[in-house]
Amino acid sequence: METKDTILIVDDGEVNRAILKSIFESKYKSLEAENGAQAMQLMEQYKARILLVLLDLSMPIMDGYHVMREMSRKGYISEIPVIIITADNSSDSEIKAFDEGASDVIMKPFEAHIVQRRVQNVVELNRRKQYQNEIIEEQAEKIRRSNAGIITALASIIEARSLETGQHVKRIGLYLRIMLNEIAKEYPEYQLDQRRIETIVMASALHDIGKISIPDAILSKPGRLTPEEFEIMKTHTVKGCEMINNLTDVTDYDYLQSAYMICRYHHERWDGRGYPDHLEGDAIPISAQAAGIADCYDALTNDRVYKKAIDPATAIHMIENSECGSFNPKILKCLDSVSNQLIELANQYAVRS
Repeated sequence: METKDTILIVDDGEVNRAILKSIFESKYKSLEAENGAQAMQLMEQYKARILLVLLDLSMPIMDGYHVMREMSRKGYISEIPVIIITADNSSDSEIKAFDEGASDVIMKPFEAHIVQRRVQNVVELNRRKQYQNEIIEEQAEKIRRSNAGIITALASIIEARSLETGQHVKRIGLYLRIMLNEIAKEYPEYQLDQRRIETIVMASALHDIGKISIPDAILSKPGRLTPEEFEIMKTHTVKGCEMINNLTDVTDYDYLQSAYMICRYHHERWDGRGYPDHLEGDAIPISAQAAGIADCYDALTNDRVYKKAIDPATAIHMIENSECGSFNPKILKCLDSVSNQLIELANQYAVRS
């Protein structure tokens, strides 16, 4: 893990950058940017090292407000505090800066010792926050480990009742992790950090828990369901949510929320033609969108009581061409990018006669 030892100074005035650099050169390394676009490029490259950003508001190409919005969109501002240094002393600009996520605002012209003290205060506050977050994460991890036994047991019950399932739950998790990592890389607006990805993957084990309530004659029917039977089958989404709401021994709220969302919405489709609530577009949680594609891919590539497996490459082609319902174009782009990995996994874990 790289040491956070660098201050990023963002100001279109070369003299201002030089003054700020001289104030901190004895204690910190520094990076300089003369506009917001350069600042974002440096953050992309040196994010792990940047301790704090000293940011001017009025700059060409991309101003300070825009920089903070981009930092928020990419999830940076929660890890890298921003101190605004500006000549605009209006209360409106100060309020707007705080609204965009600034930790402090310093007016120009400034005294060196004041800037030093304010930076020290923000750095120490952020370090305490990060330490508290680590403690919270350790406690959450203990809870997640204790939940794992419950999750495994429930998933095993689901698999035992559904004859064609086999290692369906395991495969869904493998496909989902690959897809979510690609989505996180390409579309940071979905805010999929590693912790959230792992929570979603673990929660996906319960996506079909509601099938426990479906009669055997329907669940294991070796042919196409009648319209009436299909209506009963569709209730597994809502029934599953009722069961998840009753998991009072599971105390991880993020996990339960993810499990609920995936269980209820993994059969929703981008154009609103899914079920049970006919949600459209990004009204469908990203966890359920990705799980829906993983579930569809697994159903296509493995034998079921009512059909034979389809070649994995053909299955991906079918999903991308909306032959299994419509999906988010962004996720389909990610699906295409990781298709070779998914094909390899499908061949490795296939259950075929």
